[in-house]
Amino acid sequence: MIPASNQQTSIIRTERGLTIAGTRITLYDVMDYVTAQYPPKFIQGLFDLTQEQIDVALAYIEAHRGEVEAEYQQVLKDAEELRQYYEEQNRERVARSAAKPPKPGTEAAWEKLRAAKAKREPKV
Repeated sequence: MIPASNQQTSIIRTERGLTIAGTRITLYDVMDYVTAQYPPKFIQGLFDLTQEQIDVALAYIEAHRGEVEAEYQQVLKDAEELRQYYEEQNRERVARSAAKPPKPGTEAAWEKLRAAKAKREPKV
């Protein structure tokens, strides 16, 4: 781990994985934006991190790139598997819900929504 000044900011391992000390933000959260090449200032603002916290996170990622990248890929794989699992589990529920008629009194709102969607869809 990389200790910062006064030993206050560092990267710690929690049940969620590599985490910025004092936050619930994992390095995998930060990696989403690092791999998409967002600037550090944007990432810092997005997660409401101090300059010290973003510096420590980025330095740790750079110093341990192989380890962090391997764990990040595993996190992405696990998240995709979960998404697929819940999509399959909820497929019937979503279909039943979509087949229900609109609640009384909401027909106008649904028609307005359909019209807005029709405008956005490309014409074939």
